Amino acid sequence: MKNQNNKPDILTPKVTGIGGIFFFTENPAETRNWYADNLGLEVNDYGSTFESRDLVDPDQINALQWSPFKNGSEYFAPSKKEFMINYRVQNIEGLVQKLKENGVTVLDEIVSYDYGKFVHIMDPEGNKIELWEPAG
Repeated sequence: MKNQNNKPDILTPKVTGIGGIFFFTENPAETRNWYADNLGLEVNDYGSTFESRDLVDPDQINALQWSPFKNGSEYFAPSKKEFMINYRVQNIEGLVQKLKENGVTVLDEIVSYDYGKFVHIMDPEGNKIELWEPAG
């Protein structure tokens, strides 16, 4: 979406893509190795990262993180689901404000790291969602 000056709209609080797919498995190392051996994923201790160019800003590289987690990991709590999706967002502060105004359960405060800002919410079906605004 572009504004009236024909520039990308970077201020509207919203999801801009998928940042990661996380799921439970009995043995994360074996799962990573199976995907590497059989499907050619380049894996490390966290899973695999898929990179792509942003359609609006082709100089921007987007990343999607694929990560198997050990069954029962508390990282998904309080969700009881076997997966969690990370959504890439813009204007995370504005989005959290909007979500709170809409009565959405925000589980924690925004936390900043070198690679971006994160916060977690719950959807109406009990799925924990991770929101990530990449750094820069």
